[in-house]
Amino acid sequence: MENQFLVDSEYLSKEALEKKHRLETDPSFRRNHMEYLPDMEIIESDVMDQVMTEMQSYDYSKYTAVDVRRALQHERCTIEDLKALLSPAAEPFLEMMAQKARRETSKHFGNTVYLFTPLYIANYCENYCVYCGFNCYNHIHRMKLNREQIRHEMEVIAKSGMEEILLLTGESKSKSDVKYIGEAVKLARKYFRMVGLEVYPMNTEDYAYLHKCGADYVTVFQETYDTEKYETLHLMGHKRVWPYRFHAQERALRGGMRGVAFSALLGLSDFRKDALATALHVYYLQRKYPQAEMSLSCPRLRPIINNDQIKPLDVGERQLCQVLCAYRIFLPYAGITVSSRESADFRNGIVKIAATKVSAGVSTGIGDHESKYSGEKKKKDTGDEQFEIEDARSFDAMYKDMSQEGLQPVLNDYLYV
Repeated sequence: MENQFLVDSEYLSKEALEKKHRLETDPSFRRNHMEYLPDMEIIESDVMDQVMTEMQSYDYSKYTAVDVRRALQHERCTIEDLKALLSPAAEPFLEMMAQKARRETSKHFGNTVYLFTPLYIANYCENYCVYCGFNCYNHIHRMKLNREQIRHEMEVIAKSGMEEILLLTGESKSKSDVKYIGEAVKLARKYFRMVGLEVYPMNTEDYAYLHKCGADYVTVFQETYDTEKYETLHLMGHKRVWPYRFHAQERALRGGMRGVAFSALLGLSDFRKDALATALHVYYLQRKYPQAEMSLSCPRLRPIINNDQIKPLDVGERQLCQVLCAYRIFLPYAGITVSSRESADFRNGIVKIAATKVSAGVSTGIGDHESKYSGEKKKKDTGDEQFEIEDARSFDAMYKDMSQEGLQPVLNDYLYV
């Protein structure tokens, strides 16, 4: 199977090459990506069918300037309006979309912008996702933080003033099992007011356990809603099973999580259809679980170690801005996060229009926050990064910049009683 994102063989270890050869010759490695594995929980839900029906029937070439103007005039944005706003016909109306998005953001969020930081605690992964720096065939330095190392990283981050943390791992149940993640969550609760998770999808009972440990919300990237493209990009591992990943947020909500976050990785497939599906995924779950807090983002592909072919596919900044404005107009109450994958200038601008949350003091490596925050040379005993970031501003710099932009940085807006 040819794929422009495949990691070059010269970078793979002997062991990785042997595994890759087995993958290419053993049909069992390429099981049906729509079939559940025995340990995966199946839930009854009509959300997937609703999302996929709308996405598969979406022909954005049929929309005209008349449709876009009509969508912008409506007080309440319908699904049909969203389709028009995501179409190429809407590109000349970007300024009008931005003005409407800004009004909606101001109406529901004022001038606030929320700050958080991610903490990667392990980069072991059992999936073969050809575009990801953590994929199991990529020859990188793997690492898993122990309890003391996690505590130290959290202390360093907490001293900066940060009150919300997002814990991340590679997708390896054997190296980062639910208990390990739960212990990290318990530690995080001692240092932070808000604890999020971006780990492998789980069953409802596992999400319930992590919520009991102190996790507030769960983020899952669907990567792409194009099931055929998804199959070509996820060649092995639990992540290959597309529908199990799709229903992860709903299982998290059933497990008691207060909030969930959604995203497609723009550039893997047709970004307009992926953007539509992401928004509708939020929309239908919002109607089903009105008590839940929901947010979304739309990161673009970034370069990874050992593969310089990873670049965004036909998604420029203006198109990214179009997607974010459409999200805000269609989902006025949802949070919108813009990650450090984007430039400082872009993030400074978009938080005044549509976004409500940004990361700061970011590292996608393992165990290097002390060197990052102190400015010292990076230690040798750290794990490699998942991808390259574009905006490396510290928490202090981000807080200052947001304030100078006329925004009110918020570190936490939730109190436990």
